[in-house]
Amino acid sequence: MTTDKITPQKWAFQLTHILNAYANEHERFPVNVKAIAKDFSHHKYPDDPITKIKGASLPRFDGGLFKAPAGKKGWGIIYNDSMQSKGRINYTLAHELGHYLLHRMAYPNGIECGEQDIVRWDSAFGQVEHEANVFAANLLMPLDDYRNQIDPKIVIDLDMIGHCADRYEVSLIAAVLRWIEYTERRAVLVVSRDGFILWARSSKAAFRSGIYFKTSNCPPIPIPAASLASGRITSENQRQGVELPPGTWFEESCAEMVVFSELYDFTISVLQLENNPAGYYRKQDEED
Repeated sequence: MTTDKITPQKWAFQLTHILNAYANEHERFPVNVKAIAKDFSHHKYPDDPITKIKGASLPRFDGGLFKAPAGKKGWGIIYNDSMQSKGRINYTLAHELGHYLLHRMAYPNGIECGEQDIVRWDSAFGQVEHEANVFAANLLMPLDDYRNQIDPKIVIDLDMIGHCADRYEVSLIAAVLRWIEYTERRAVLVVSRDGFILWARSSKAAFRSGIYFKTSNCPPIPIPAASLASGRITSENQRQGVELPPGTWFEESCAEMVVFSELYDFTISVLQLENNPAGYYRKQDEED
């Protein structure tokens, strides 16, 4: 399914190596996706480059990769110009660059991507979109640099994640997902709307201990009434974390941080639990 059979991670590493070689510390981040997309595609595929990147009215999509009109060569990346967040636009551009590098041969007429395509990283949702998101995350937020910003062993708050979102010019949800990937803490990202979980992502440590929500091909899971995500409880510390008793989200207590996102029209909750509770770990199953 991928051009040249190169993985998303390897494509991102190639570009990261170039960026590391030519950028000094003060201009390394955020990645200028527009510039690198055009420059790299013209160098790598001079007969089939990316020739245009622009905003346009895309009422049902965040972005898309489009083949040039008949008689012209190359591709265009189009993003929804009604998006207000620079981070959301930047991540969308990187996602579409991933499609160009990975999928354009399999999709000669291009690909259009909706909101869920660009904020969900689980392969169960769609392998093609998952690969584009893996590429975008690795390009924009290299793990070695992210670990320097937030140690994988520490408890975090949303201000720390917000710093990373600003550094890499990505949305808050993209920054949380990247942290969830490498943290050694037990943590869960829960995305909800209208009182129900849309999807969730657990860290490896959380999943191994049985802390996860199965949402694929399952009945909707309601948000706990006593959670911050329900909107019935407010706190001045909702970005730093509020300790919730056992029985709220899980059988054990957890700290919840929450953001009500107008940009995406959903609620983002980050749940953090104590690590290594006695007798809690079990053999890891395959994540859905």
